[in-house]
Amino acid sequence: MTSDLWTWTAGDLARGIATGRISSVEATRSALSRLDAVNPAINAVVDPLHEDALAAAEAADKALRRGEATGALHGVPVTVKINVDYGGRPTTNGVVAFKDLTAPEDGSVVRSLKASGAVIVGRTNTPCFSMRWYTDNDLHGATLNPWDPGRTPGGSSGGAAAATAVGIGAVGHGNDLGGSIRYPAYCCGLVGLRPTSGIAGAFNPSQAAERPIVSQMASVQGPLARSIEDAARAMQALSLPDPRDVWQIAPPAAPGALGPCRVAVLESGEGCPTDPAVTNAIRRAARILAEAGYEIVDVAPPSLLELGEYWRLMLGAELYATLWPLVEAEGDDAIRIQIERCHGVLRDRMPTDPGGFLKLLGRRSTLLREWQAFFAQAPLLLTASSWAKPHPLGADVGPDADYETFFRQQVPSAAPPVIGLPGLSVPMGVEDGLPTGVQLLSARFWEPLLLAAGAALERAQGPVAPIDPVAA
Repeated sequence: MTSDLWTWTAGDLARGIATGRISSVEATRSALSRLDAVNPAINAVVDPLHEDALAAAEAADKALRRGEATGALHGVPVTVKINVDYGGRPTTNGVVAFKDLTAPEDGSVVRSLKASGAVIVGRTNTPCFSMRWYTDNDLHGATLNPWDPGRTPGGSSGGAAAATAVGIGAVGHGNDLGGSIRYPAYCCGLVGLRPTSGIAGAFNPSQAAERPIVSQMASVQGPLARSIEDAARAMQALSLPDPRDVWQIAPPAAPGALGPCRVAVLESGEGCPTDPAVTNAIRRAARILAEAGYEIVDVAPPSLLELGEYWRLMLGAELYATLWPLVEAEGDDAIRIQIERCHGVLRDRMPTDPGGFLKLLGRRSTLLREWQAFFAQAPLLLTASSWAKPHPLGADVGPDADYETFFRQQVPSAAPPVIGLPGLSVPMGVEDGLPTGVQLLSARFWEPLLLAAGAALERAQGPVAPIDPVAA
């Protein structure tokens, strides 16, 4: 029994450990054995933590024997992204120049997961500076999608997604500034939750300076998992308070009843082609929700493309003023190409003076107000995570890349963060050997509504099991 514990969900592991049916040490050894067996094929975990993990698992078992209070992930093996601080180890963020940037202490994510009892078995790969929808860099190499090594596992949490999909940890930590949780979840057939901005702590003591303002407002920490329950458990852990994070807030009470509600549907992209597999998944999800009692309504949402353009202008202006010098000095070729192409598109549109940037920042309230009015009519929007199947490797930086089409296909994941909205990627089975999925969007702090609808989709389809990676 203990040899296959890496296939169990976080919920099943937590219950088994709490009741004494299994131990955390057994669960952790199983996860580490799985890491050793399959990680060489996908390169998802770039900083294995065998010794630390086994020590933490032994401590978790001892705490149970002493009758101590336990958290939502007590004894459960998980992974964290290598762009958050783990005390005593380098926070590389996929940058060669950061290979020795050792964190003085745990950041918010690692501190919260440890406080919840989670056992961190390894740290997962990111693109350079965590700034692409792909996951490769000159320091750690490329992470491969376990479903198809010729496709992206997503980014920037592609390492977390690939690891969770193959059973290296029951939950993977990710962060999301423009789809970096939900897109990898989509690419690897997982649940991915981007919470409302401010719910999960995000402080990293290794950062020499504060992040610029748009990134502070839009970037969040969240889970990738193989079940809705596991995503909810992980969010409970990640939401533990950290006074070092000045943006963190306690979420308000859930909005009314969490039963079926009105759902609007957006099944095709604006100004870009939509893959039939994406539309089919959305329509199938709408039928499932309708059968579960949800009311599918014909209410048009505000333009996701307009919101995506705003995200691109805001982030582009910020990154060009702050990150660009670092990219020029320390970035790899892929991130340089990506930012140069983005800047080429935005050069004549994005603000370059303080007044113009502040005026653009003020427009955020107008856009958020429009979306809040929409969610008052339809509390959920059912749509895509991307209008395309998982992209082939290198599609964003190849010499013939159509950057504008590529960006528009990514808008459903890229746009919502700039106004702080939560989103949930939910898997919808496999078509032509690749995962399919949908995204649910809702108003700020309505994560319970997202998770309830996600659970309805999950019940109709059955659980997601770990997979063996397809050989490259």
